[in-house]
Amino acid sequence: MTQGSDVVGRVLRASTSGFDCGTRSSSINGNQNFGAFVTVPITDDQNQHAVGLIYAIRIDDDPLARELVMAANVDNNALLDHRENRMVPVEICVINVGYAQNGAYYYNLPPRPPMSLIEVRLMTSNEVCRFTEQTDFIRLVLNARDVKPDELLAAALIYASYAYPESERYDFMVRCGRRTAQLLSHDLKRLSHILSLISPPEPIS
Repeated sequence: MTQGSDVVGRVLRASTSGFDCGTRSSSINGNQNFGAFVTVPITDDQNQHAVGLIYAIRIDDDPLARELVMAANVDNNALLDHRENRMVPVEICVINVGYAQNGAYYYNLPPRPPMSLIEVRLMTSNEVCRFTEQTDFIRLVLNARDVKPDELLAAALIYASYAYPESERYDFMVRCGRRTAQLLSHDLKRLSHILSLISPPEPIS
């Protein structure tokens, strides 16, 4: 889990429901994953921050990448140079699931979107724990459009669980599972699918 120094990118476009940020491929690390919690200031004084979940990562088309794909034999040094040194653009798409104001978290869409070019960063473990103490964000994820909400919720819960001490992870997942069951009491098939996604795998005998 990140300690909060990881910058995800800078805002390209935004609305109150979510935003897209851009970076380059060499800046992507192991924490910037589907379901990761991120935060971005929405006021100049930084008293308000949007809280979001990464729901898509897109690598834009690149002419040199097309040439390398079509080449019969590609030198490994050329691949490394392309990945690490060329500024291959990456877009990271985020939906908002809450916001912070003066240190308190609210589980509604933020009152305004972030401005262009503002830095987006991963939330720290402590921030993730504080935000997920209340499970009201689950409602916003389940009702999100233009994303895969069930898969996103499962990924977010698994991601968040690693912010907690190992001894508390099971209780966290149970609490979130119960909240999901309340929200999806009318759709048992969907509920069963989500619970199967967050259940730990059976041990191999």
